[in-house]
Amino acid sequence: MRRAAAFLVLLLCLYWTRAQGESGGVTGNDITKTEVQSEILGVKATSDQTNITPDIWAELKELRDMAIEHSVELRNSKSKMEKLEQENTAIQARLTASESKNAVLVARMNANEIEMVKLKIENEVLKTRMKTSENVMEELKRENTDLQSIVTTFEDKSKVLETRMNASENEVEELKRHIHTDRPKVAFSFGLTNAGRIGPFNTAITLKFSKVFTNFGQAYSPITGLFTAPVRGAYYFSFTTVDTRGNTYSAIHLYHNDKRVLDNYNHSYQHGYNRLSNSLILQLEKGDVVYMVLPEGYSVYDDSNYRSTFNGFLIFPL
Repeated sequence: MRRAAAFLVLLLCLYWTRAQGESGGVTGNDITKTEVQSEILGVKATSDQTNITPDIWAELKELRDMAIEHSVELRNSKSKMEKLEQENTAIQARLTASESKNAVLVARMNANEIEMVKLKIENEVLKTRMKTSENVMEELKRENTDLQSIVTTFEDKSKVLETRMNASENEVEELKRHIHTDRPKVAFSFGLTNAGRIGPFNTAITLKFSKVFTNFGQAYSPITGLFTAPVRGAYYFSFTTVDTRGNTYSAIHLYHNDKRVLDNYNHSYQHGYNRLSNSLILQLEKGDVVYMVLPEGYSVYDDSNYRSTFNGFLIFPL
């Protein structure tokens, strides 16, 4: 800027000096002005100088053209500077907007980073919970395997028990068939007589129970007074007898074949009605006999009230 202004001042001075020379002379004042102008231009003027050589004028013209050119360039530079300033302002505005956006982005990035940290923490928690769940799952799998083994064992035992139960049921059915089919139906119950007192006698007699309640299998004979075992087995027998004589002894015996197995005695005082009763289970072979014997010197009584009875039945065959 300063150099352009200096060229412009120099050009004006030279133009003014040329105009004075062409007008026909130089006065004293003019000389003084010329000297001042020469001092400004840095050229020392002498007292006899009145004209400027054509080479100097050519140089001045060249300098003028250069000044004009610099002036034009200066104006173009100002225009460029203004454009650059406008562009700079626009860039600053865009930069400010970018900085605002950048601040927003930074804030969002910070928020995202915080959210990322939270997500990482939650992920670690989920990993821990998942690992715990996996451990629990493994434990449950092991327990399930153990339970399956136990269930399998129980199922095997259940099958064994079922097999044994089926075998037992078959045995029970077989026993039922044997009981209901093979085992004879043997049971009897008899009353003695309606004639009242029997005895006493000078010898022992076999009592013949003649009043029939039941006689399944016809194993007891009221004619002989003998019970004959139709099969080998366990048998139950019971009896009850009454004697109406007062102040006397009563006695009754139960025999298995020729062996006396029960002896019942009792003494009645003034009122009589001396009662004897007993029962037992005997193992009998097929054809064995059981019967009641009234000893000599003793009596027994029965009437329509069934005071004296003899009973027996097969429990099970052997």
